[in-house]
Amino acid sequence: MFLQQFFNALTLGSLYGLIAIGYTMVYGILRLINFAHGDMLMLGAYFVFFGSAIFRLPWGAAVAAAIVAVSFLGVLVDRVAYRPLRAAPRISALISAIAVSFFIESLAVVLFTGLPRPVYQPDWLITPFEVGSSRLIPLTLAVPAVSLALVLALLWVVYRTKPGLAMRGISRDIETTRLLGVRVDRIIAMTFGIGTALAAASGIMWALRYPQIQPYMGVFPGMKAFIAAVFGGIGSIPGAMLGGLCLGFIEIMVIAFFPLLSGYRDAFAFILLVAVLLVRPAGLFGQVQEDKI
Repeated sequence: MFLQQFFNALTLGSLYGLIAIGYTMVYGILRLINFAHGDMLMLGAYFVFFGSAIFRLPWGAAVAAAIVAVSFLGVLVDRVAYRPLRAAPRISALISAIAVSFFIESLAVVLFTGLPRPVYQPDWLITPFEVGSSRLIPLTLAVPAVSLALVLALLWVVYRTKPGLAMRGISRDIETTRLLGVRVDRIIAMTFGIGTALAAASGIMWALRYPQIQPYMGVFPGMKAFIAAVFGGIGSIPGAMLGGLCLGFIEIMVIAFFPLLSGYRDAFAFILLVAVLLVRPAGLFGQVQEDKI
């Protein structure tokens, strides 16, 4: 039983962490909370659904196409909603982010309807197997493995490539980086593209883990991922992942050991947020100032 709950917590925490990374990347560069990030999670799940159910693409091809499409939409959102406000007060960009989130959700209701839809789950991901006295499905192992691979690939991009160096430069001083010849808008667009691609991957795995999609499915995961980013130290990629894992373990393990508290599961995330803001507002890795992403 403990092993099963452990992997459930690891799966949920990995998803929170992967979503949180998108928040922390954008904040690290622009000091902006992209509230539309959770809605990109929802779009990723819907695109896979329509790609496989309507256009009859193989499931793997639908996943790849969905991630590319959502990444493109992330770049488009930056171009339309955020880039014109680069020199405006930050509150203007924040209002724009909230408006984009509401727009995407409302458009999804119009286009996809508000009815929940079932999600196709490949048999090889949900066929249970036994480990001792516990029954696990491959999906509970695949989600943390894929999340870890994506995080390692992202860290390689950020710390071992020239675009990653430009990202870190922009996070420290955008104007100086521009004077050094870096195409700042292109790097910011790349950041949005990578962040939303991770959100799409998270949404696809979320839909596989909880096989139902609807237009508001990204709201609560997005909020909890934001809490995870704050807990880990918003602006820090390792902090975002660690914060997501901690939040996942808190939610699952408290319910596993105290079943009577299951009705308060969502409350734990907000209690954690208040506690972090009171005790350590900068988060676990918030004291690191040299590299903001």
